[in-house]
Order: sequence, then structure tokens, then C-alpha cells
Amino acid sequence: MKFPVTILGASSTVLFILGASAQSISEINGVKFLSPFASQAVSDTTGVVTAKGPNGIWIRSTTPDDDDRSSESVYVFDRTVGANLTVGDIIRLDGRITEFRSSPDHIPLTEITSPRNVRKISSGNIVEPLVIGKDTSRPPTEQYSSLDNGDVFGFPNNVSQISRVNPELGPEEYGLDFWESLNGELVTVRKPTAISKPNNFRDTFVVGDWRTTGRNSRGGLTMTDRDANPEAILIGTPLDGNRNPTNTKLGDELEDITGVITYAFGFYRILPLTAIKIAGSAKSEPEPTKLVAGDDCSSLTFGVYNVENLQPSSSHLPRVAEHIVNFLKTPTVMFLQEVQDNNGPRNDPVVDANVTLSRLADEIRTRSSVSYDFVDIDPVDDQDGGQPGGNIRVAYLYNPAVVRLRNPRPGSSTDRNEVLPGGELKFNPGRIDPENVNAWNSSRKPLAAAWETLDGQNKFFTVNVHFASKGGSSSIEGDARPPVNGVVDVRQLQAEVTADFISDILTYDSSASVIAAGDFNEFSFVMPLETFVSRSGLQDLDEVAKIKPEERYTYLFDMNSQQLDHMYISQKLTRKAEFEHIHINTWAARDDEVSDHDPSVALLDVCSG
Repeated sequence: MKFPVTILGASSTVLFILGASAQSISEINGVKFLSPFASQAVSDTTGVVTAKGPNGIWIRSTTPDDDDRSSESVYVFDRTVGANLTVGDIIRLDGRITEFRSSPDHIPLTEITSPRNVRKISSGNIVEPLVIGKDTSRPPTEQYSSLDNGDVFGFPNNVSQISRVNPELGPEEYGLDFWESLNGELVTVRKPTAISKPNNFRDTFVVGDWRTTGRNSRGGLTMTDRDANPEAILIGTPLDGNRNPTNTKLGDELEDITGVITYAFGFYRILPLTAIKIAGSAKSEPEPTKLVAGDDCSSLTFGVYNVENLQPSSSHLPRVAEHIVNFLKTPTVMFLQEVQDNNGPRNDPVVDANVTLSRLADEIRTRSSVSYDFVDIDPVDDQDGGQPGGNIRVAYLYNPAVVRLRNPRPGSSTDRNEVLPGGELKFNPGRIDPENVNAWNSSRKPLAAAWETLDGQNKFFTVNVHFASKGGSSSIEGDARPPVNGVVDVRQLQAEVTADFISDILTYDSSASVIAAGDFNEFSFVMPLETFVSRSGLQDLDEVAKIKPEERYTYLFDMNSQQLDHMYISQKLTRKAEFEHIHINTWAARDDEVSDHDPSVALLDVCSG
């Protein structure tokens, strides 16, 4: 849909008499990502000023075409060009077309640079923003780019690049194409909802009153298979010098936002005319879990929580304890990730975390009737990644009044755990293939353990994981298509090694009770975890418990509510299995977070019968 500017004043009639050599804005933008006039001079380009920024102005064509693929607006980059201009001025200028990007990983932005011969034709013309979804088509809700071949999570990554292929825009089908077709336009987002927290620059992702997919009960957009929500748009730095709020939360309702669409730092974004205003604040706290451990083996509970660089002096340690007591209801066994050594990031030979875990257990005991014991295996100093000096590792808390390690025989940092004939573990607990440098270089090693109820009758196994992070990933709205999923090949190998160990347990006893949980740093529908399920013989507890796909999230990143933390169980445990994600952190304001991950809790029957 193309809506021309309203023209006022007698002098405006000259605007439609263009020389044969004049380039219109739609011709400059063309119908692809890169301008057909890139690196060329253009002359007599005419437009009305729709917005002003500190480094330039945005102008909209007074002679729009009928092609929805070509934007009718463009950014004129020059720090002085707008000095004597105001919104509503119609100007004509010459300049040079530049495809700008601050990083080779980003999509180029078409700009007019080095403007000259800037002539004001008229003033006082009415400029109306285009309402997204009303004056434009609606943003596509699933696919980002034709170059993703139908799967934004596809592997291999970075098979092609937008800047190299320069595909023709399909704004009705692809999200990047939609926003590119409106690049430079003055637009309004009606009834916006915040679907992220502000980043360090106070930028916040939103959706408007258009159709969306993956909408969760909080109002966010949950990433699902082949759908990472391209209908979202980032709200960037206000053009009037004001600052966006820092306390915006997932699901907050915002006042209408008007601004110009641009591309910067890896994302399409709207630079609002003024700061975001919160119209209605979402409820800040979720309900505690309803899954509470019972009195016997038929109702044990298992929690999983990435406690984000926890060490003895961590200011958030008491609040982690509060979460475990008040929101997770002191599960029988807790799978913890990112437990640091006794002096945290101080880079010295200390690797023991007994003080860290003791202090956490003490804080829990002061708030409840549960006195947890703990178990972990110290890593080799500086070999497991994470914050330098912190020696993060996975660890267990467990209620010794209910369960105990079965025939405990702890392994060392480098001992390779094995499943012995009969289904017992060589080391209990023990690390899985810790000296496999291809899988675990600078990464946390999984910790396998065998447990039993105090009567010795009910045995189960656990595997606590924290796979390699997604460091090195490209922006989901970047040049690389499909986007780079950082070190996915390493997570693939980690998934294979861990799955094969679990498969060995089930080979000796197909009815064994096995639970694998932790921060997998991957999505269930992407290759490493698909491999993990197929090779291990375990089942995704979200699927078993029939949690709605849009409610499966434990983490916020960019525009997506997403799930990095998972629990997988063997067939024996699927009967009566229940599972909940407790959104204590994703629903909180940024300053109120205890961790960047949400915890989860499961109720399982581990009885041998």
C-alpha cells in the first residue's frame, strides 16, 4: 500500500515536473535489499522531510509508485543537512547512494550521502505516519528470509549472505523483506506490547496490534520450530534526545509508538520520535509451583536452575535460596548450573566449591525445614569455561531425608565415568568423558549420578548438563543466512557423547529411571537436541507433560521467549510425570532478576514397581 504525502501550497505543483535524469526515492531503493544505484551519484531526488535526527534527515517521496516492495523513504546522512529544515519541508537534492553497515555481519542500509544542491521547494506540508498493519501489510509471522530455505535454524549455517545474493523482496512472506520494504518510513505501532526487557542501550522489542504467532500467556512471543517471530520490531534510541525506560518488563502495555524504520547494529528498528511510555504494567511475579514432593517414591520432585555465576559472596545467593524454597518448594533433587568456586572470579588455584554450596544450603535451611546435602566434582583449574577464574560447574543439592547416592564412589576431575555390566556406574558421581577435548574444551562436563530412596528399593540415574554457550552467533536479522548458531558443532558432539552414555544405561536396563536436565544452551527442535533424543532414548518432558509450545520458555533473548533449559526422562518415568516452568526471572524487571534463566520443576514417580 502506498500513501502519498499531503501537499499544501501553490508552489507544490512544481514537484511533479521532474527532469528525465531525476531519480525518485522508490527507484533508489529498488525492489531488492541493495540499491541499483549503489555507489552512484543521483540528482534531483525529491522528498518531504518526515523526521530529523542528530546525523541526518529522513525524506519520503512525493511521487510514490505502486510497488509495495520498494520503500518510498530514505535516510539522508549528513550532520548539517537538516540545520535549516523542518518536518513538512519538501526538498530536492543531489547526492551519492551508499550501502552502509557498521559490521560485515550486518545487512547494508541504503542512504543518500554527501548531499548537495539542497533546495527547499515548499514548507508546511502535512506528514502522516503509516500505521503498520493498516496502511501497510501485516508483518510476516514465521519466515525471515528466502535464503533460509524454510528454516531459520537450518544447518549448515551461513550458506549464503543477503549482501551477496541481494534477493528480490517478498514483504508478504518474509520478515526481513517486510521491514526492508519500509526502510526509512515514518510509521506508527498501535497498541504495542513489550516482548523483551530493555538491553544495555534501553532498546526494547515490541509487537503491535497485528497478527502474531507464538504468543504466550504473558504477552511475549515464544520461539517454536522454524518460527523465531520476525513480526517483532526493536524500538531504539529516541530522536528527541529523551531516553527509553529501563524498567519495562515482558508483557507491559505501551503507548502508541511513532518513529522511523532503519537498520543498525544487526536489527531492523524504529527510532521513535520520543521515548517509550508504559501504559500498563504486567504482573511482576509468577505463582509458585504446584508440584510438591510427597512422602514416598511415587512423588519426588526435581528442580533445574542456572544460578548465574553463584559464589559465596554473591549478592543474589540469598534470593536463589528464596526461589528454591518459596517458588520451587524445595525439590528432592536440584540440578544446578554455573556454581563457581569458593572465591568466584579471583583467578587462582582454588577450584573447590564446598563453601559456595554450603552457604546456599545454609540459606535454604534458614527458610525451610530442608537440610540439603550437595555433591559436585571440581573441574581442572580454568578448563571449564565461564567467567575467568570462576571454575563454574554443575552440582546437585539433594534432600538426604529422602534419597541418597547409591554406593557412592566419586570420580576425580579427569576420571571417565562408565556404565558397568549390570547397569552400575564406575564412579558415583562421575564426569562423562571429561578428557574428550573435542567435546569439552573450555566447557562444563556433565555429571552423572546414581541414586536410591533410603530403603534401597528405588534406583534412578541423573545427568546434569551445561552445554557450550552460543557465543559467536550472528544476529537473527544479520547478513548470514541461515544465521550462525554459535559453536553448534560443539554442542552436537556434546549431545552425542552425553546421549551415548545414557544409552549405555538403558542398554543394560531398558526400564531404568533416567533424568537428564540442565542448561543445554539449545532449542529442542535444533539438530543437537534432536540428536540427543534419538540417541539417548529419552523423551522431552515438555512433550510428555503436554506443556503448550508457546509456554515452553526459560530465557529471553532479543525478541524471543525461548527455552535453553530442558529436562529429558526415560520411558519408565513418563507415567504421571508433571512439569512446570517458573517464570520468576523472565517476568521480572531487569534490575530485579536473580538469574537470566528461569528454574523449572518436575514431579516424577521413581518407584521400582
